[in-house]
Amino acid sequence: MYKQVLTVTQIDPVLSDFLEQQGYSIHYQPNLSRQALLAEAHLYEGIITSTKITFDREMLDACTHLKWIGRMGSGMELIDLAYAQEKNIFCCSSPDGNANAVAEQALGMYLSLQHNIFKSNKEIKGGIWLRDENRGIEIEGKTAGIIGLGHNGYKFAEKLGLLGMKVLAYDIEQKEIKAENIIQVDRLEAIQSAADMISFHVPYNPLTHHYFNHNFLEKMQKPFVLLNLSRGKIVAQAAVLEGLKTGKIKGAALDVWEKEPLHKMAPEMLQEAQQLLAHPHFIGTSHIGGYSHEATYKMSLILKQKVEKYILNL
Repeated sequence: MYKQVLTVTQIDPVLSDFLEQQGYSIHYQPNLSRQALLAEAHLYEGIITSTKITFDREMLDACTHLKWIGRMGSGMELIDLAYAQEKNIFCCSSPDGNANAVAEQALGMYLSLQHNIFKSNKEIKGGIWLRDENRGIEIEGKTAGIIGLGHNGYKFAEKLGLLGMKVLAYDIEQKEIKAENIIQVDRLEAIQSAADMISFHVPYNPLTHHYFNHNFLEKMQKPFVLLNLSRGKIVAQAAVLEGLKTGKIKGAALDVWEKEPLHKMAPEMLQEAQQLLAHPHFIGTSHIGGYSHEATYKMSLILKQKVEKYILNL
């Protein structure tokens, strides 16, 4: 009865075929609400999730036959891992599966801002031809500040280094660095004093809530470009808007938002988001950074390998 798997996010056949071979029946419900899952959670032996549902004590208690949770992507903040362990629920993720996708989108956003690609494209569609106003600024020789040197941050830092940037990286843990041009610093001030661009790649928790705020903005010594492809609540969008208005932020790109999707924002927050989207030096996308076709395959393959190892040891 309980040989069933719920997936609330898209997975590749490399994972679904494996699960079916193991005798599982797969139920794909991408729009399942929390209340609906609470009502049917007892049916599932496995769940594959993303960022849509929180697995807190209430939810885990409802999952009376659950043996494992697979997280497509990185970040396990939506799962109470300690309580899951108490209940002998195996939890795994696939953070390296979408690292390259995130890094490529971050690079694309950064280059678009530096060379006014998006801005000029929008203008020329409206019949406006501006050359001098859209002269680009090359990234070679500039200094990047990467905050969070996990899979995503490291992959992005690696690409920037290959393009001739000096990369200063800050992380609360000491990391092994093999790539040239990446320097791990032990003080955030080192980035705030030298960076021409900063990019956030940290998990969301109470310590990283509004990591970038008005105080952080004030400490930046040079006009800079800001990128966030981690979690929306890492960056206070009010501070981004302030920085763009004053010119201290030369350009900003957000793939993640404080509330997603935007129509669920409170009126004041939505107004800020709309002002950001109207700004000529801002790029916003709908949390697609780690959502490439290749990333879906890679994440699914990694989960398949981890779940397979767990099942074989049951």
